[in-house]
Amino acid sequence: MDRRAPPTAPELPERLPAEEKHLLSSLAAADTLARVLRPCYGPQGRQKLLVTAKGDTVLTGHAAAILRALQLEHPAARLLREAAQGQAEQSGDGAAFVVLLAQALLAQAERLLRAGLPRAQLREAYAAVAAETLALLPSLAVRALGPLEDPVWALRSVMNTHALWRTDHLAGLVARACWATRELDGGFRPERVGVCALPGARQEDSCLLPGLALPGKPCGQVTMVLSGARVALLACDFGPARPLAPATARLSSPDDLIRFRKGSESLIEKQVAQLAAAANVVVVSGDIDEKTLTHADKYGLMVIQVASRREMVYLSEVLRTPLTPYLVPPLEPGKCQRVYGQELGEALAVVFEWESTGTPALTLVLRGATAHGLRGAEQAAYSGIDAYFQLCQDPRLLPGAGATEMALAKMLSETGTKLEGPNGPTFLAFAQALQSLPETLAENAGLAVPHVMAEMNGAHQAGNFLIGVGVEGIINVAQEEVWDTLIAKAQGLRAVADVVQQLLTVDDIVLAKKSPACPQDPNPEPKKRSARPLQLFLKSILGMYNKR
Repeated sequence: MDRRAPPTAPELPERLPAEEKHLLSSLAAADTLARVLRPCYGPQGRQKLLVTAKGDTVLTGHAAAILRALQLEHPAARLLREAAQGQAEQSGDGAAFVVLLAQALLAQAERLLRAGLPRAQLREAYAAVAAETLALLPSLAVRALGPLEDPVWALRSVMNTHALWRTDHLAGLVARACWATRELDGGFRPERVGVCALPGARQEDSCLLPGLALPGKPCGQVTMVLSGARVALLACDFGPARPLAPATARLSSPDDLIRFRKGSESLIEKQVAQLAAAANVVVVSGDIDEKTLTHADKYGLMVIQVASRREMVYLSEVLRTPLTPYLVPPLEPGKCQRVYGQELGEALAVVFEWESTGTPALTLVLRGATAHGLRGAEQAAYSGIDAYFQLCQDPRLLPGAGATEMALAKMLSETGTKLEGPNGPTFLAFAQALQSLPETLAENAGLAVPHVMAEMNGAHQAGNFLIGVGVEGIINVAQEEVWDTLIAKAQGLRAVADVVQQLLTVDDIVLAKKSPACPQDPNPEPKKRSARPLQLFLKSILGMYNKR
C-alpha cells in the first residue's frame, strides 16, 4: 500500500507579518469553540463534565448540549453556535462537524488573506469550491436503504456515536418502532415515535409500548380509563389553592371554625365535580391533596401525577389542550381512546393510546442504571429516529468514519492543482480543512495521526475511498457498516459554507456601550433643590394657619 503523505496546500508567501493581529476577527472565537468540541468528535470522543448556570452537573459528550449550555459573549461564537444548533435540529446530529469544519476553513482563509488574496476573491472562490463539493457528494454514495429492507444496519452506526456501549438492542427497537409507524406511501413522521426514559433495570430491559408512555403514576382508586378518555392538564397542585399573598381567616368562635372548614371542603368538592363533568382523566404536575383525591375517587376521576414539567408541555402539544393553572375544568379537554398505568419492574409509566395522525403510535421505553446512561441512550434513540426520517426522504448512504471527507479532499486537491488564479489555492485549502476531520477522529481514538493519515491517503490515492478511521487503525467502512446519511452530510456542508461566507464579510466587531438599567446618582446626599418645593409648600400652609 502506498503510504505517501497526504497532499497539503502549498506554502504561500506571506505579504503581511504573522505577528500582526488576526485578519479575521472571528477566528479566535472559532478556535475556542473548536478546542472545546474537538475531543468530543466521533464515536471515540470523550465526555465533558458540564456545570450548568444553575449549578447542576451533567456528564455529556453531545456537542449540541454543550453549545446550548455555554454562555457566549463573542458575536461570531454565537453565530457559529446558531449554525451548529440549526444543523442538529434539522438532522439530529452534526453540531461538532459544523464547528470543526468552519474553524478549519477560517484558519485556511486567514492564511490565504495573509498571502495577499483579496476578501472579495476569497469569498467567490470559497463559494465555488463549496458548490463543487456539494456536486461531488452524491458520487460517493455507494449504498441505499431499500423500501422493504430492515433499517437496523443503517441506524446502528449513527446511534453508536452517542452511547457508551454497543447499541444493537436499542437500534433494533428503534428500527422496529420506525418500521411499524411508517405510512402507507412510505413516508415517516418522527412524532409518531415517543421516547420515555425510566431509571432502573438494564438497557436490555428496554421495550416498546403502544401509544404515548410517560413516567408517572395513578394516585387514586381509578387506575385506568378504557374508552372515551377526556384529559385535563393541571399545572398546579391538586387541592386547595395557595394564594401568593398570605391570607388570615378571622374566627371569633368554634362555630366559625366549623363553618370555615365545611365551606372549604364544599368548595373543593364543587371544583372537583365541575372538573369531573368536563374530563375523566386529570394529569397534575404538583402535589396531590389526600382529601381532594377522595373527592376525585367519588366522582370516578383518574388522577395522574408526573414529575417533569417538560412531559406536561409535550402532552399538551400532543393532546392539543392547554395547561390550566388552577383547579378549574378546561375549555376543551384532550381526547384519546384509553389511559392506563403500566408497571415495568419497579418503575411506573402511564400510557395514552389513540388512533389518529400526528400522535405517537409507539413509545420506546428506555431503561438504565444511571442517569448519564439514560441520557446517552435517549440521545442515541432520537438520532436513530431522525436518521430514519432522512432515509425516507433520501435513502442514499455515504461512507462514514472520515472516509467521505478524505475522498472529497482527494478530489478537490486534484482539481485545485489544475486550476489557475485564486481558485487553485482555495480548492487546496478546502481539501486541507476537510482532512482535519479524519485527523480528529484518529486523535480521539488514541492513534498515531501521521501514520493513520498516510495509510488513508495511500488507500484513497489507489482508488479505495471506503477506507476510514477505526478504533485500532484504518478500516473498511463497508465491512464494518459505518455509514452517514447523504442528506445530513449535505445539510452540514451547506451550513458550514453559509456561516463561513458570513464571517468572511466581517471586517471588525464593534460593541456598542451598554446603557445601565438603573443610572445611579453620583451624589448620595439629597439635593437641596429637590427639597425646596416641599419647604415652600409647608411655609404656605403655616401662613394660612397663622392668619386664622
